[in-house]
Formats: sequence, C-alpha cells, structure tokens
Amino acid sequence: MPFSRRNMLRSTACGFGYLALQGLCGSQAAAAVGPSLVERKPVLAPRAKRVIFLCMSGGPAQMDTFDYKPQTGNKKHPGSVFQFQQHGESGLWVSELFPETAKFADDLCVINGMHADTGIHAQSFLQLHTGDRLRERPSLGSWITYGLGTENQNLPGFISLNTSKSSIYSSAFLPSIYNGTPIGVNGEDMAEATIRNVSGTQLSLTEQRSQLDFVQLMNRQHALQRPGDENLESVIESMELGFRMQAEAPELLDINRETQETLERYQVGKHTSSVGTCRVSDFGRQCLLARRFSEAGVRFIEVNHGSWDQHKNHRRDLQANCEFTDAPIAALLGDLKQRGLLDETLVIWGGEFGRPGLTPDDGKDETGHNARGFTFWMAGGGVKQGYVHGKTNETGSQAVEGKVHFRDLHATILHLLGLPPDDLTYWYAGREHRLTGPEGGKVVHELFA
Repeated sequence: MPFSRRNMLRSTACGFGYLALQGLCGSQAAAAVGPSLVERKPVLAPRAKRVIFLCMSGGPAQMDTFDYKPQTGNKKHPGSVFQFQQHGESGLWVSELFPETAKFADDLCVINGMHADTGIHAQSFLQLHTGDRLRERPSLGSWITYGLGTENQNLPGFISLNTSKSSIYSSAFLPSIYNGTPIGVNGEDMAEATIRNVSGTQLSLTEQRSQLDFVQLMNRQHALQRPGDENLESVIESMELGFRMQAEAPELLDINRETQETLERYQVGKHTSSVGTCRVSDFGRQCLLARRFSEAGVRFIEVNHGSWDQHKNHRRDLQANCEFTDAPIAALLGDLKQRGLLDETLVIWGGEFGRPGLTPDDGKDETGHNARGFTFWMAGGGVKQGYVHGKTNETGSQAVEGKVHFRDLHATILHLLGLPPDDLTYWYAGREHRLTGPEGGKVVHELFA
C-alpha cells in the first residue's frame, strides 16, 4: 500500500504526543529514583574518596619485590635472589628492582600476609576483582560506584585501563550504569586508546542534544510503564552520561597537555614492546591517565600490567617488569602527594597471588603459583605509612602472621571509603549479595593510620 501523508501522520502521531508531553513530564521522569552515578554520602566517616588499583596480573614474586627473605643456604629455597635495602625513616625493606618506588617507602603500607583460595590464574584473578572465584559477579569498582556514585557527573565512576577481561570491570547483576568503562582493550596501543563510541558523530552537540532529548522522552515514557526496571533506567542514565562525556573525556585523554618533564617522569612511550615472554603496554601512560582521572573525580581507576607469570627466566623477566613499572608508579605517587591528593586517594598494588621463591632446575629459573602467602601494598587513603603488616614463613610460601584474605582486603577498602562492608548489599535471584560474599570479610583496622 502506498505510504500516503495520512498514513505517515497516523504512524507518527505517537511521536508528536511524546513531544507535547516533554514540558509536562520530562523533568519529573528524569528525576525518578533509579540507578544513578549521583554522588552519595558515605555511611561512615571516609578516610579515602577514590581508589587507584595497580593490578599486576600474573603473580609478582613477593620475595624479590617487597617481602625480604635473607639467603638461607637452602638450595631449594635460597631466599631473595635480588638485593634488598632499607629505605626512609621507617627502614622499610624494598628490592633493588624498585629504586624509584623505594623513595616513597615511608608512604607504603605493605601487607605481607595476603592469601587466597586458589593458585589457578583465572579463578584467583576473578576472586581478586569480584570476591567469587567461580562465577561472574560485580567487580570491586562496580560495588564502590554503586555505593558512592562518582564525584564528576560528566565521567564514569569506574574506568579500567588496558584490560583484557570484561569480567574484571563488569557490573554483572548490578545495573549496567555501574559497569566499568574500558580504555585500551585487549592490549591495544594505549597511545591510540580512547573511550569507545564517545565521539565520531557528524552532528553538532546541539543537534545531538535535540536528538537525544527526543529518544529519551520515549525512553522515559516507556520506563513509566515499567516501574522498578533498573536495566531500563540504567540505559537511560548511560545515554545521558555518554552525551556529557563528550565535553570532558577527550581533553582528559589528551596527555599532550602535560609538560615534557612530566611525560619523561612517567616514561610515557618508553616501554611498549615485548621482553622475553612479557607483552608490555605503555604503563607510564596508564599511570598518568590514572592521575588525571582521579583529579577529575573518577571514583575507581584500575591500571593493568600483565606478564608477571614467570615460571622460567625469572630474573630476566621480573627485572624487566619492575623496570617498566617502577618509575611510573613513583611518578604517580609523587604527583598525588605534591597535589594534595594522596591523603584522599587509596593506591593499591598487587596481583592474584605470589610466587614462593626460585628453584634451580637444569639451569633455568623456576617459580610456582602461590596463593598461600604473598604481598600487596597500599598508600594514601588513611592507611599507615612506612608500615609492614603480617609475614610469611622463611621460604615465603605461606602467610603465618597477620593473614589477610581477599575478602578482608575488600572489606578494608570499603571501610576506608566509608562503606560498611556487611551493609553494602544488592537483592538478586532471591537473596542479598555483597562483595565479601556470604562468609563476610574482616576489616583490618591495624592498617589504618
């Protein structure tokens, strides 16, 4: 049948009706309660406002980084194979592989009693990020933005840099507005990495706003017929966030606005190739972006550096990894401190487990997976400075004092942000869920300043 003017008017009458209703109900619908990144007041007095997680994927060897074990003469477990030295007024032991980070020894809170449930990479990595090692669950960054929102309404609450696994930034059953925004996905060149689908349209901002207003008017009318549909409300909120991001995100990603001295301190572009089995991203660029995003009010930023899975050529590859990450980490800590941001920003360093030490085998260096004892450190955000919590046995293979499970780490992070771990829950599939799981986590108050 020919498409006449009468048919056209009949089929678009609903759209005209939506336009007429915009002034009457648009603002009320937009203000409806639902999933939102609006900043929320913490329940407890917060010690930190935001988190930067320096994720070292693969399992850094604690005995050659921050858990000093003097040589024992035991051929099977010889102790730390790199030199250690005490630094700062605290006398914190730090490996020779981290000379720049060692300058901030008096800012570090080292946890040498970490432990987890499994030495399987994928499962322990998932547990580190979500609290569950078998099923996809909301990630740490998603839980935090669910509890606190974001400080900047023009940016996501959670950004994940150089990630390869969607599960580590997924909001899972939480509304999708709490999903992490990946930048530099699957190891792509960080120099070319952008926030996907933020720009590229041929329409002006004014034209985009008009177009979005029309679409959102229909979305909100649709939502009024489905009260309580959080997925629908999240889509509406996400579309608004996407529009707002165009004004701020491109400028934040443009690090050419930084001085040459800053770029050199972060070693931007210096390490982007492979060494041995290690595929290396531009870690310096990630750390610089983390500083810029934290300044702009992003609640949770994850920085990723892989290739710590060193079963052979331990000395060579560990040295390479530390060389690539040491100066950028120090630059990040220094900038946060100099700008007065470190006190309110919790910086966390660690991986999914550790390695118990080096065992000679036919002239090749062998180190295994070890979830029974390993090291994390934190800085800023209300934690003790120049402090070591817990210890492993003489071989570094098992936490024996001050044990901290991933659930305890999660509970401690939430508490530092002013969120009671047991009270941060979400109803899904007939029961309440929380980051620390049904077992719960213990807040490690000994770490607090």
